[in-house]
Amino acid sequence: MRKMIIAGNWKMNKTLSESVELAKSINDSDKVGVMIAPNYTALAAVKELIKDKKICLAAQNMHYEEEGAFTGEVSPNMLKDIGCGHVILGHSERRHVFMEDDAVIREKVLSALAHDIKVVLCIGEKLEQRETGKTNEILEMQLKEGLKGVEKLDNVIIAYEPVWAIGTGKVATVEQVQETHAYVRSVIESMYDPEVASAMRILYGGSLKPENAPELLALEDVDGGLIGGAALKAESFNELISIGENNS
Repeated sequence: MRKMIIAGNWKMNKTLSESVELAKSINDSDKVGVMIAPNYTALAAVKELIKDKKICLAAQNMHYEEEGAFTGEVSPNMLKDIGCGHVILGHSERRHVFMEDDAVIREKVLSALAHDIKVVLCIGEKLEQRETGKTNEILEMQLKEGLKGVEKLDNVIIAYEPVWAIGTGKVATVEQVQETHAYVRSVIESMYDPEVASAMRILYGGSLKPENAPELLALEDVDGGLIGGAALKAESFNELISIGENNS
């Protein structure tokens, strides 16, 4: 059985002291995997705080090179040195705000895995792509390009995030979410095999919150959530953890 993951992406929010306070208030769990992704300046402090818990620490991005003249970037070695075991790659904001294409994302995926950092690979379509029936085409391309050269998916998690439902308050219908997650799993099966596809954890990342989580996390092909806004308050994030536990 796939173990559900409740992951919080804090994005560019929280000062160091605020990050520490939030991390202190997040519940541990035996039933679901709990993951938090603070900003870079808080990673080391938060890691120290959660070192005796089961909570996983993730970075929100990384460069694919180990070192060099890349001003403002953070390398996989730096993340490893902190004790960061996961990294979020291909987030819609990296794709559409910072213009990262599939080739760049693939380099990051390969680099992270080569450095024993587990990857949360984000995929998702924009509103016009959804409305013109191109959702499956876009997701398949992002999966195939992002995972090109990856032989084993043991250390990969997929997060489906409809771009039109991030930070907008809009949420895909239950039917849309299940249909899309099932399609993503079918693409993984075609790329690898049924066993790999069955084991793959696919998170939903489109404005998941306590109000809609019971229905969404109960879906057959939804294995947790990549949460933005609701992860910035311990009360709502802990409630999502509890909902995840109830669906495990």
